[in-house]
Amino acid sequence: EVQLAESGGGSVQPGGSLVLSCQATGLTYSSYCMGWFRQAPGQEREGVANIDTDGRTTYADSMKGRFTISLDNAKKIMHLQMSSLKPEDTATYYCAAGGGHCSFLSTAVGMDYWGKGTLVTISS
Repeated sequence: EVQLAESGGGSVQPGGSLVLSCQATGLTYSSYCMGWFRQAPGQEREGVANIDTDGRTTYADSMKGRFTISLDNAKKIMHLQMSSLKPEDTATYYCAAGGGHCSFLSTAVGMDYWGKGTLVTISS
């Protein structure tokens, strides 16, 4: 059974940094698309970043240059390094996994497994 568990959320000031982690069990990273999504209160879920089975990464435009997605295959942990955080980055962040190659980041098509989310609050 695939299980995903996020950690690392919290409250930081604008301009600050935060690292989210996603511990995965029951899957092999090389066979799964892994991604981060987020949902702010009252808004639709949006794709943040994903990493494909071949290691290619994709980022939403507003995250490029500020967020970095990475995998630690040995520990089966996926990270999302976030810097230059803005109030509009406030959201619950979810990690997700789907068998095979990633589809468009703007959708969650094919992402079959989800964590419960971790809250990130950017506020002064």
